[in-house]
Amino acid sequence: MDKAEADRHDKMLELAELLAEVLQKAVPSLTEQQVEEAGIYMAKNRDVFAKAFKSQPDALSELLSAPVEVAEPVAAVEAVEAAEPITPAKPAKAPKAAK
Repeated sequence: MDKAEADRHDKMLELAELLAEVLQKAVPSLTEQQVEEAGIYMAKNRDVFAKAFKSQPDALSELLSAPVEVAEPVAAVEAVEAAEPITPAKPAKAPKAAK
């Protein structure tokens, strides 16, 4: 996976996490797994949902006719990310003491 693709994937996961939080708040009866899967699904299909929210609800028919994609459990996604080498960040400089 190249850097641009990894960045896109990270942004998709960030969106999925926020969507899951919103869904959990809106529908507290959903399980954690359900909100995570729904969040990932919506984030992966953000362009279609964006069209639907912009007065083109027929755009959702694209998702209805597409083959069902089983959402990866978040634990599996995190395991893959953990296996990827992480470049350590530079240590933060200590703040200068006030005079």
